[in-house]
Amino acid sequence: MKTDIQIAQEASLAHIKDVAAQLHISEDELELYGKYKAKLSDELMERIKDQPEGKLILVTAINPTPAGEGKTTTSIGLGQAFGKLGKKAVLALREPSLGPCFGIKGGAAGGGYAQVVPMEDLNLHFTGDFHAITSANNLLSALLDNHIQQGNELGIDPRQVVWKRCLDMNDRVLRNIVVGLGNKTDGMVREDHFVITVASEIMAVLCLADDMEDLKKRLGRMIVAYSFDGKPVTAEDLHATGAMAALLKDALKPNLIQTLEHTPAIVHGGPFANIAHGCNSVRATKTALKLADYVITEAGFGADLGAEKFFDIKCRMAGLKPDAVVLVATVRALKYNGGAPKTVLDQENLEALKSGIANLEKHIENLQKYNVPVVVTLNSFLSDTKAETDYIEQFCREHDCEFALSKVWEHGGEGGIDLANKVLKTLEIKESRFAPIYQDGLSLKEKMETIAKEIYGADGVTYTPGALREIRRIEELGMKEFPVCMAKTQYSLSDDQTKLGRPTGFTINVREVYASAGAGFVVAITGAIMTMPGLPRVPAANHIDVDGNGVITGLF
Repeated sequence: MKTDIQIAQEASLAHIKDVAAQLHISEDELELYGKYKAKLSDELMERIKDQPEGKLILVTAINPTPAGEGKTTTSIGLGQAFGKLGKKAVLALREPSLGPCFGIKGGAAGGGYAQVVPMEDLNLHFTGDFHAITSANNLLSALLDNHIQQGNELGIDPRQVVWKRCLDMNDRVLRNIVVGLGNKTDGMVREDHFVITVASEIMAVLCLADDMEDLKKRLGRMIVAYSFDGKPVTAEDLHATGAMAALLKDALKPNLIQTLEHTPAIVHGGPFANIAHGCNSVRATKTALKLADYVITEAGFGADLGAEKFFDIKCRMAGLKPDAVVLVATVRALKYNGGAPKTVLDQENLEALKSGIANLEKHIENLQKYNVPVVVTLNSFLSDTKAETDYIEQFCREHDCEFALSKVWEHGGEGGIDLANKVLKTLEIKESRFAPIYQDGLSLKEKMETIAKEIYGADGVTYTPGALREIRRIEELGMKEFPVCMAKTQYSLSDDQTKLGRPTGFTINVREVYASAGAGFVVAITGAIMTMPGLPRVPAANHIDVDGNGVITGLF
């Protein structure tokens, strides 16, 4: 079987202007990055702003496992299947981070015959959006330290600098550092930190901003530090807003590429769902809704993280109303959640499946709490048996969900036609009455506890003294109304990645809280989650190479 990168490199790509023409976008409304990538211009978005909107379909998944769920692959295959059925559809996806590409997770271009292309470009630099975000983030850090060095007119307390530098790479040694060593002219000595770029508040700000004016407002109100008398110091206080916005001018524009079957794909923004809010940009989603009858988007990791944040943060802020949800699972992952070892997942094991299906059950229940119709799809593997798939199908029917097998990895859009038809049927007969799971007026602790109890199934929440102090400060600063972005492991419904299936009898421990005042939400860090990941013992980077003709290998 060919690798993903071989399939992508052998594909025949359409010129991006021809892909855009499917959505009635003229060449003059594109900003070309070669023949196969383009940014969508502000003129286009102004032209289409009053057009009717299509249906919004979210693709999410059960908790990810080493067995793999194929959520992005399913999203792309579903978009291709809509094309096979003659439907006007567009994908709205996130951009990949370099960190997992060189680490362990791999890229985010899909797989098999359900990929977006050019996949090497997408996974390695793309149109430079993440570099622009990294530069803007670190410009603000430089201006902050320079202000302290040049007299500190704002009275910034170096012990209360909350803004962190960033890098789009998994580099654990940068998590906690000391800056300013050397001579007096090298700056004040203080503790500092790095986060991965996808955890930068600027990433969240870019993904939630409506336009340049909104972007600048959000950038300006980001809190970078507190003064000696406890007052917040913002990016606007440092006169940093304009320069950061200038760096982000092009990054604010959504990117257009295509699938292997030439389905248009708008790919823009990329916050992680375990340490950030996990959704592509509001601009990309809203643009897609104006351009097509059906928009397929996805949220990172499992439904307890990405979907919850999509609903409670992105949809709340942007006024979006999802029409249906596709929940991706695999037989292998369900057996893993039921206690089957990784080495025997390709063997029929109904006992493990019946135990592990509790994880799927919890995610179905959670999604139905938002009053959005659910379609469950099994990403098919050759090792799946009829007894196993029949059991899951019957289980879904009993839980008021449509069910479909997805074979898009092997067959592309053709392998997703059953799923596409089930989604179309659901859209036709079931109405979405979407509503977030908590109201703005609740306290921050009440919001955290609602997510922990309703979505994770926890008994409650515990807080470190530092987290409690920060919650009080954030509420005193007038940010009680903000939604909460829970940073939690993706591997379990709990904050302990070893608790598989549907754990009970646990509490969520919030150890750190901070306000993303520009993005407009409060981040609660739970368990052992890190905002700067590390590399594994054998990083994926060890196997990536490029030959004399510029052909990249080892990316997948």
